[in-house]
Amino acid sequence: MTTGITSLAERAKQQLAEVTGFSPVAAVGGFKDEEGWHITVDMLEMARLPESTDIIGTYAVLLDQDGNMVKFEKKRARLRSEPYEEGE
Repeated sequence: MTTGITSLAERAKQQLAEVTGFSPVAAVGGFKDEEGWHITVDMLEMARLPESTDIIGTYAVLLDQDGNMVKFEKKRARLRSEPYEEGE
């Protein structure tokens, strides 16, 4: 299956939402290696007021060559207003 990274990122967001029950915010990274496609996705884990205090979880998702999720792992949680740290 030949699929672009844009559609693979959308698939990762949809499949992760189905598994976790959280709402996807954005795909924030991706690359391909011998294991498959590695997509990093931010998910809204808890909505709060003001929105800057929402809890955002960052997840690493592994998709196989057909775009099916075979693994996911939560990497961290942060407030929406917090910037990404160096090296993320």
